Amino acid sequence: MPTSSPLSALSQTISRSPLASRTSSSTKLSSFPVLSSKASAYWLLASATSVFGIVIFGGLTRLTESGLSITEWRPVTGSFPPRNETVWEEEFALYKLSPEFKMLNSRMDLDEFKQIYWMEWGHRLWGRVVGITFLLPTAYFIARRRVSAQMARRLVGICGLIGFQGVIGWWMVKSGLKDELLETGSQPRVSQYRLATHLGTAFVAYLAMLWNGLQILREHRLVQNPEEGMKLLSTLQRPELRPLRRYVGALSGLVFLTAISGALVAGLDAGLVYNNFPWMGQGLLPPRREMLDPFYSHTPDQADLIWRNMLENPVLAQLDHRVLATTTFTAIMGLWAYSRFSPAVRRLLPRSGRTGILGVVHLVTIQVTLGITTLWYLVPTPLASAHQAGALALLTGVFVLASRVTVPKRTLRLVQGALDRAQTGHQALNARRVVEAATRSRVAAAM
Repeated sequence: MPTSSPLSALSQTISRSPLASRTSSSTKLSSFPVLSSKASAYWLLASATSVFGIVIFGGLTRLTESGLSITEWRPVTGSFPPRNETVWEEEFALYKLSPEFKMLNSRMDLDEFKQIYWMEWGHRLWGRVVGITFLLPTAYFIARRRVSAQMARRLVGICGLIGFQGVIGWWMVKSGLKDELLETGSQPRVSQYRLATHLGTAFVAYLAMLWNGLQILREHRLVQNPEEGMKLLSTLQRPELRPLRRYVGALSGLVFLTAISGALVAGLDAGLVYNNFPWMGQGLLPPRREMLDPFYSHTPDQADLIWRNMLENPVLAQLDHRVLATTTFTAIMGLWAYSRFSPAVRRLLPRSGRTGILGVVHLVTIQVTLGITTLWYLVPTPLASAHQAGALALLTGVFVLASRVTVPKRTLRLVQGALDRAQTGHQALNARRVVEAATRSRVAAAM
């Protein structure tokens, strides 16, 4: 009866293993790789950087009151600026029909119009560039199978989000072009609800690009050394670190909410209501009649008094933002104290997590300083723009921290699979060495 060698026995065992069966079946089901390419990660991070830039430029467009200068939405032909003076005059004539011109800029000449036109045109062009530079590479990476099946679905989703963002942008601008704004007491500005939606959608697209890019690079780094990677993930999964992981997740939502409340403040020009800090007038809180003004209620029984004042009253909107910002600052300082003075967290938290927390502390300190200074100096454009950039930078820092302390199930499976393959390779190598040693022994005995 013939005896099988250790190597052949090992090969048969591996071929019958569940891991091999799953790998074989998954290969038949999909030609997408398990791990997305590093190139796709770098492209995602570059796209996120571009979105970061357009968010700041969009804020400058609003601060310079340029956002309502283009009164039509032409997705294709609007990519080209006016070619001659005749076209410029036509664009200016359209702007003269807008409430903003009639109420605020009736003395504006063509040269002044060109300045605000170029700002809005540049913002829209940048948006088109973001869309093209994301859509075309997405098609390439999916067609060439350079990303995993899960990542392919996410990229398609982000493409849809970018297209939706363009529609939201025009929907927002349209709210500032309504003839109803010519009524007494109205202001020629966009709806704060639509402004917050526009900014929030941009933030979501940015964070989706950032998070997925970071996750791809992290997966490559962990899979490259699966033994060390599994040790790191096992440490992060320890029960002692579970409260910290949840804390960081909740903190991400709090920072996002604070940033959106800032969009409401911007849309209502609420930063100009009270310009001292921490006081609001003579006390920490403004007078009750200013916070809950019946003017903003739309129902006879005033059932909507509180929430409408929160979203439409500049006084209460500024107070809400102050409370959220103070809560965010306190929460981040609490996270730092917890990571430093909890013995278990201090012992188990990896260095990348500690540096991430310290970075968030620095960012929130800068952001709070910018916010207070912006109030004190009556919202000058440079400080207001820096404050908006600080909000997105802080959100970035919190998400980078989250990417370092969370353990997605997919990442865990990838590292476990890489570790299993590495161990299988070691076993096969040892079996091969046994076979080679036995062969040399038989040859030596025969001689």
